Amino acid sequence: MALKTADLVMFMGQSNMAGRGVATAEHPEAAPELIPGAGYEYRAVSAPGRLVPIAEPFGRLENRPGGIDDGDMKTGSMVTAFVNEYYSLTGVPVVGVSASKGGSIIAQWRPGAAYFEDTVWRLSSAEDFLRKSGVAVRHTFMLWCQGESDADIGNTGNEYRRDFTLMLDALTARGIERCFLIKTGRFNGAGRSYAPMRQLQERVAAEDSRVTVASRLFETMLDRGLMKDRFHYLQQAYNEVGRDAAETVAGFDWHM
Repeated sequence: MALKTADLVMFMGQSNMAGRGVATAEHPEAAPELIPGAGYEYRAVSAPGRLVPIAEPFGRLENRPGGIDDGDMKTGSMVTAFVNEYYSLTGVPVVGVSASKGGSIIAQWRPGAAYFEDTVWRLSSAEDFLRKSGVAVRHTFMLWCQGESDADIGNTGNEYRRDFTLMLDALTARGIERCFLIKTGRFNGAGRSYAPMRQLQERVAAEDSRVTVASRLFETMLDRGLMKDRFHYLQQAYNEVGRDAAETVAGFDWHM
């Protein structure tokens, strides 16, 4: 394997990280093809002995009974667009690990909960593989996109903040250097608003030095006609958010 140095990225959250992207006649943009050498998926569940060039749907085979299991729901994510842009800007390949579950609430990501423990297992497996393969890891970070399910039940205050902090404390202790947060978008329907969740996410990033908002673009997609249902987006939207987040992460000053 020619890979010598990489950044290790945990792609975490609920369905809009897992990816529900599709193309339509009006919006035919598909997920991009991977730039050769830009990134690899480490499949802790289905192929733990090798790296696989990233392709969409990212993480489709990484279902683990009793842990993170998204069934066959993944159709296309922001990951390939993120990786291509990140590599173009930094020259550093990404090793990506899928750790996302549609419909999940923050309580399921607390230390001791199934999704958290599975995430740590996937992270440890990737680290062990890269170390044994002689790949030097430059940075280890998480890209986090979650919040719709908590907003649906009104959990947009101190309880959410507590559980998020517990999760981040434990992941930081495990070597995650930073959480790059992709903000929740808008609800495509009547009777509810995701504005309180977006406001909470801004407060978390302002008050926790370990958190950086990587993209706010999802909240623009409803007005642009790029939502495919009440919660999810067309592939064009995922591609745009992936590129936008990559610009933020690539420009981050790790020495600040």
